[in-house]
Amino acid sequence: MKLNIAVLAGDGIGPEIVDQALKVVNAVANKFGHDVSTKEGIVGATAIDQVGDPYPEATHEICMNADAVLFGAIGDPRFDNDPTAKVRPEQGLLRMRKQLGLYANLRPVTTFPSLLHKSPLRKELVEGADFLCLRELTGGIYFGDKGRTEDGNGAYDHCVYTKEEVERILHLAYKFALQRDKRVTVVDKANVLETSRLWREVAQKIEKEYPEVETDYMFVDNAAMQIIQWPKKFDVMVTENMFGDILTDEASVITGSLGLLPSASVGTHTSVFEPIHGSYPQAAGKDIANPIATILSAAMMFETAFDMKDEGALIRKAVLASMDAGVVTEDIDKEKSCKTSEVGDWIANYISVN
Repeated sequence: MKLNIAVLAGDGIGPEIVDQALKVVNAVANKFGHDVSTKEGIVGATAIDQVGDPYPEATHEICMNADAVLFGAIGDPRFDNDPTAKVRPEQGLLRMRKQLGLYANLRPVTTFPSLLHKSPLRKELVEGADFLCLRELTGGIYFGDKGRTEDGNGAYDHCVYTKEEVERILHLAYKFALQRDKRVTVVDKANVLETSRLWREVAQKIEKEYPEVETDYMFVDNAAMQIIQWPKKFDVMVTENMFGDILTDEASVITGSLGLLPSASVGTHTSVFEPIHGSYPQAAGKDIANPIATILSAAMMFETAFDMKDEGALIRKAVLASMDAGVVTEDIDKEKSCKTSEVGDWIANYISVN
């Protein structure tokens, strides 16, 4: 099968971790007889430096013409530390999501048996934790009107949702729940926010269409607490943009490292697969960043974009084998760490010989 993949490495450690994922993609393609074609595009601070735009039209065209997008990371301290900057790397990510119609971000939260001791939570709390977070991506406060008052002493960010935006991601959450343990948790702040009351109103209607799925509702502050206290109680969690951004980062540390969890952004056009961590500029070029999240994002790409379950399963098997063998980067084991490139080579080789 011909696989056309857009490659957006981005900033910081993005190029290093994407290189390892591509090693794995090519190993899997060779194993299963697929023909992989890649085309690179610039994004984020790299694109700002080159063309003054964090998501150039040329990059968008590459994405639109691809079957899937493999994405690295964006961000640069030059922009993080300058509140007056008019153009920022993150604007490119938001525009990409909007223009590609990527309304849902899927973040699986799972634990790895050989790394349970790395979790900040007790083993008995996290062992067996396995849930899926669905975060709405193209609405809410990140996309609402924003600005400053005329006197400069005030600022505002409008949070806006439509019924249709809420409906489509809720239906997606229930469809995933039907493939899992048939439980959905809707997270909102309906006791305070009008947009959350819309979310709950729509959810209470939609849940009737899925009688075989158990639905519960949770305020976001309670959800943040329960993710830490009882992470195994969740199956599918669905929430709005900003709440999802915060909760999924919180949930990611359950595994023991931010460098382990992948994500997929899906919607109207080409789906994007990326690690949930940032650009980690302090590690850029040092060959020390953890590539596992990006490699697992490639597994999600095979499974979700190409419906190739066996290929995705082999990548996951290889990742688990690498951890069991102690082939990990310094965020997992500082004393016996491997380089980013060594982890990628090991996993690609495992796939080739198994």
